[in-house]
Amino acid sequence: MELIRSINEMKSLSGMWRRESMRIGFVPTMGALHEGHLSLIDISKKNSDKTVLSIFVNPSQFGPNEDFKKYPRVLERDLELAKSAGADLVFNPEVEEIYPVDFRSDIEISGLSSKLCGRFRPGHFRGVATVVLKFFNIIKPDTAIFGEKDFQQLIIIKRMVHDLNLDIEIIPAPTIREDDGLALSSRNIYLTTDERKSAVLVFKALKVAQELVRKG
Repeated sequence: MELIRSINEMKSLSGMWRRESMRIGFVPTMGALHEGHLSLIDISKKNSDKTVLSIFVNPSQFGPNEDFKKYPRVLERDLELAKSAGADLVFNPEVEEIYPVDFRSDIEISGLSSKLCGRFRPGHFRGVATVVLKFFNIIKPDTAIFGEKDFQQLIIIKRMVHDLNLDIEIIPAPTIREDDGLALSSRNIYLTTDERKSAVLVFKALKVAQELVRKG
């Protein structure tokens, strides 16, 4: 497994793979990998010849009072997990590599970014869409795997790919859950015992509601 930090190196290797008619899969992450991320790698491997995993804590999707500085960064552990899961390459650029001092562009998905989670996190999905489009242009993947856990994000990325005529297949991946039903997330470490119990109760209530709707 290779580790690449520069855009030029990533573009060069991706170009070589494409010239060799290899199908490239992409798994975008912010690191702090868990079984949910590893399941995305597995899906990518089944749909591509080469799988690129990005590890990049994207500052543009964090609000002023959010957890950018304390977001877990455990690169060595992540590299071991990515290698064991079968990723072919980890792309881990510095912030300055992705956002140079003269960077001026943003991607806004109108009508979708300001609803639900976006209503309480203004600018969040603009940051997500911008960095994902940058990574798409750098890596040039044929497929990209996004978890259904972040469903609004998935819908926004699919809309962007459709609207901008990108030749990338977006593959949704099922949510991986812990034994108590809570979706695996790098931020679960922040939850207190009471907060975790409340989240599990909400999940169980939603499951009951979904079953009632299904039965009519």
